Amino acid sequence: MTINKTCLNIIISLPKLMRINVSIIVSFSAVVACLLAKPTLNFELIHLAVAVFLLSGGASALNQVQEYKLDVLMTRTRNRPIPAKRISPQTGLLISMVLLTTGLLISYLKLGIVATILGLLNIVWYNAFYTHLKRIAIFAVVPGAFTGVIPLLIGWSSVSTNLLNPMLITVAFFVYVWQIPHFLLLQIKYINDYQKAGFGNFQQIFSTKQIKRIVFSWIISTILASLLFSYFRLLTNTYLVSTLIIANIALIVLFYRIVFPKHNFSYKKAFITINVFMIFILGLLIIERFSQIQTL
Repeated sequence: MTINKTCLNIIISLPKLMRINVSIIVSFSAVVACLLAKPTLNFELIHLAVAVFLLSGGASALNQVQEYKLDVLMTRTRNRPIPAKRISPQTGLLISMVLLTTGLLISYLKLGIVATILGLLNIVWYNAFYTHLKRIAIFAVVPGAFTGVIPLLIGWSSVSTNLLNPMLITVAFFVYVWQIPHFLLLQIKYINDYQKAGFGNFQQIFSTKQIKRIVFSWIISTILASLLFSYFRLLTNTYLVSTLIIANIALIVLFYRIVFPKHNFSYKKAFITINVFMIFILGLLIIERFSQIQTL
């Protein structure tokens, strides 16, 4: 009976432990990079998606093992599996090791040594470096944003050895810049939780009005980074370029209304908006690459 209950708790806890929604987006970004390098639908994409999904989920599980004592202090995280005592830290660690080992094994066997090394690098960067840094540094988000760039490199390296390709660098730059306001919005929304747990946050040195201006400035930077796609000819189709411009204008208008409202600042709307924008822009790149193949 106890064994069955433990297994049930593990199954129920797995989605939250892996932060499955985040892991899916991370896996998607790796697949996008792979398609940009080689726009062909094949089984390698499945291997890549599964490997990155497991690595992301495993890193998330390990992070929750590392921070479960802090998670108890925060309203946002106290219902995670370990602080809620649905599973033990030891069980969480075992799950994370299984996920990471399986992800690395698939990566090594199916994607190659470079992708595997990049996967290991991201685990070290996220779980050993960023997880510690965000407890003591207000600007930890700046180096921490590299954790979202490395999955792009994994995807690209699975089919190409040229990691200095201008296309990859441009897309990686866009994703990096996008992550800064993404993380800042989380800090603003959960400021009380961050203070309870003793994490560094921008409201220690900036006023709410200043932080809103900083977020909006990074939104403008994200837009400018996306415009590089047209400049470096990642987007050449007239309709797609026009769509990119319209999406950027819409983002500016929406974010201005969200960040500088007459009443309360809607963090949820801002967070959803910027995430949808990122996925939409990456989708435009995929459409462009496949349209190029069809016209050859």
